[in-house]
Amino acid sequence: MGNERKKHPSPSFLSQHCAGLQNSANSGSPAGINSEVSEKSQSLINSFYSEFGISLDGYSRLQQAVYWADPDRSITNVSMSTSPAHTTFIIENLKESYQTGEELFVTVHANDFDNKSKSYGGDFFQAKLFWSKTKASVFGEVVDLLNGSYSVRFLLPWVGEAQVAVRLIHSSEAVQVLKRHRDTDSDRVYFHGYYEGPGPNKTRLSEAVMCNVKWDKNGLEHMGTGDCCCEYKDPRTEETWRCQRPKSMPCSALVYHSMGGYRNRLTNKEKNIIKIVHSHGNETIDVAEKCHPGLHTPVPAGFYLNDVWTSFVCSTQHFTTQTTTECLKDKHIYMMGDSTIRQWFEFFVKAVPSKINRSALKQMNLHVQYQAGPLLAVDVKNNIDLHWRAHGVPLRSQKSAVANLHYISNEIDGLAGGPHMVIMFNMGPHFTTYPLDFYTHRVLRIRKAILALLQRAPDTTVIIKTVNTVGTKLCRKLDLEDIFGSDWYSLQLDRILRWAFQDVGVYILDVWQMTACHYSEENIHPGPVIIKNEIDILLSFICPVYI
Repeated sequence: MGNERKKHPSPSFLSQHCAGLQNSANSGSPAGINSEVSEKSQSLINSFYSEFGISLDGYSRLQQAVYWADPDRSITNVSMSTSPAHTTFIIENLKESYQTGEELFVTVHANDFDNKSKSYGGDFFQAKLFWSKTKASVFGEVVDLLNGSYSVRFLLPWVGEAQVAVRLIHSSEAVQVLKRHRDTDSDRVYFHGYYEGPGPNKTRLSEAVMCNVKWDKNGLEHMGTGDCCCEYKDPRTEETWRCQRPKSMPCSALVYHSMGGYRNRLTNKEKNIIKIVHSHGNETIDVAEKCHPGLHTPVPAGFYLNDVWTSFVCSTQHFTTQTTTECLKDKHIYMMGDSTIRQWFEFFVKAVPSKINRSALKQMNLHVQYQAGPLLAVDVKNNIDLHWRAHGVPLRSQKSAVANLHYISNEIDGLAGGPHMVIMFNMGPHFTTYPLDFYTHRVLRIRKAILALLQRAPDTTVIIKTVNTVGTKLCRKLDLEDIFGSDWYSLQLDRILRWAFQDVGVYILDVWQMTACHYSEENIHPGPVIIKNEIDILLSFICPVYI
């Protein structure tokens, strides 16, 4: 592997992440969904079983999926938290060279700012093996040993040199801050509802008020009680959207929705920034299995080489403009979710251009707010119609018609399915500020809708896009702390999504690893290279036999 570093390298720092430190561990930190089976947990279990058929064992697997270790001491000073400057790692049993397919193990030792070894886990590390010259990278699996040390496993899938990067995203103390704000401070992101109606002398009345999800004990109760608000309960999902009652109009006059703003309630200590660690290390596996629903996603799920992703999940293909059109021919494609799956819609519109004697995907102007949709593109000659729409509230968007904001489960209930229909969805960044049980209920309702769809039309193709890593670019752009969109939040949502659909018989397209390990700076909206590789996998799911 030609490693040029010593076995005990001194860490250097790649970048900074927006993160907070807690002034005292566990003070006010909620048990949330990770708690022992309390009265609230038992109520959740009963609800999951009666509504969604989730057993006690299934609920236990969910708890295991989102479990995260807590500090075992009170944190009275910032210096007691994990220090990237004093945290080191070593490459175990370092050799001069390796064979492709071998594994490389790295051990990380976390120390605090006083350079004292930490005795408990809970730090959030991300790791990758990469080499920029060949545009190669692969995701590393981090295992918390719960004693202040962490084991990282890398598969060595390409021939050549490689570099190890281990990044401290959040200390275990910062994770406690994220937990507390997620479960008790959900209105740190708020929304506006716009009421409109006829006024005197043919005038038009308009009033904007604050709105948010109604969910028990999620930090929204100070909006008021009693007759404070207008509540909009969806009869099928049974979720409730709540807005402050307008002064001059009835609740039925709600017409538009938009993002409101951000409230940052972090203390000064919580706003301390944590840095990341980096060091150097170094060196394919053929996958013959045809793509089919229900496949397990390994770690790593694949690797980049020359900016092309090779999947370890199943035998994927690389599609040209022509084969993309042929794959999508006679397909009715429904995409639902956020702007990261909208990138797929945009890719197809651009990737299937008009050519002589061929039609093209042409986007229709439906005169809607672009961030909410619905969006539609059609190719009449090849009988392709491509749809995208947002996943419904909560949605951080510009002013959009409320009537266009549909819940994903309701949309799926309204589709007949069949061999010519492809349904894909995702849910992630817009849910990071809410408690896990709220997100879990939303996901389970979609699961219920998917199961019903596959029962009536088992030959429907269903694809779930996992959650992207966010990185730091978005929080820097908005001048925000990670308290609004940390990768740790996204990881928890990603685990719930995988748990809910692991036994349903659908395709799961893992973009978490693809966005986390690429050599480029992480971005909530990945660049064209990553999107093209995601599309190749997507098309391999839709057309598993090469055209």
